[in-house]
Amino acid sequence: MVPERKRKLLSTERETLICRSLSEGVKTISELSNELRVSEATVRRDLETLEANGKLRRVHGGAELLRQHQEPVYEEKASRNAAEKAYIAEKAVSFIKESDTIFLDGGSTVLELAKMLERFHDLTVVTNSLMAASALMERNFRLILVGGEFRSLSRTLVGPLTAKILDGMNISKAFLGTIGFDPEKGISTTDTNEAYTKELVMKRADHVFVLADSSKLGVSSFVFSGDISDIDTLISDPGIPQNILKKLKTQNIEVIF
Repeated sequence: MVPERKRKLLSTERETLICRSLSEGVKTISELSNELRVSEATVRRDLETLEANGKLRRVHGGAELLRQHQEPVYEEKASRNAAEKAYIAEKAVSFIKESDTIFLDGGSTVLELAKMLERFHDLTVVTNSLMAASALMERNFRLILVGGEFRSLSRTLVGPLTAKILDGMNISKAFLGTIGFDPEKGISTTDTNEAYTKELVMKRADHVFVLADSSKLGVSSFVFSGDISDIDTLISDPGIPQNILKKLKTQNIEVIF
């Protein structure tokens, strides 16, 4: 709600208030007009500006915030799209064989995969995820935890210190989560240190799997990690849009759903 005022709001003030309102969810132009006490024409102009600046997406009759610069806390991420994550993890586990050396990063979908590794007996698991390590610590695997700077949002160890271990490793299969997946640019995240470590892993792995539910496809976050050519396989859910599938086909990326 906009507080009482004696002057007209500046455009930058309106844009800030619009973004704050949209953080609650999708709003119609009429709702935003009433909240800001300005005309619907003014709201439309502000929405056009915000969309051009990559802050929101206009939908029929309203708008919604783009999430590329926001990252929820871990518990919230883990609870989102739970059925899709379990589906993707089940697809991913079929690519793992006994005696593999695999890397698991800190994505919540990758954590679902970690929980499914109990069916194996002879794996070397390299991870920068404290959550994955916790899930696997009672298993009779060779478990290698990559050191680095602790990042609380993803509960991972990231940054240049991870290079000291990763640079000397040969990883057969890497399973990575992501905040966003652009079919032309690749995976992206909100944190530069996390992007750095993901890129290191992609360069060291024989085969890179990205695990991403369809809500993350076509979305870009703050910083890209590596290049689209570093990715071999995308594992998603049946909600993957056809236009994304077509673009990935031109990039020679295998898509499993």
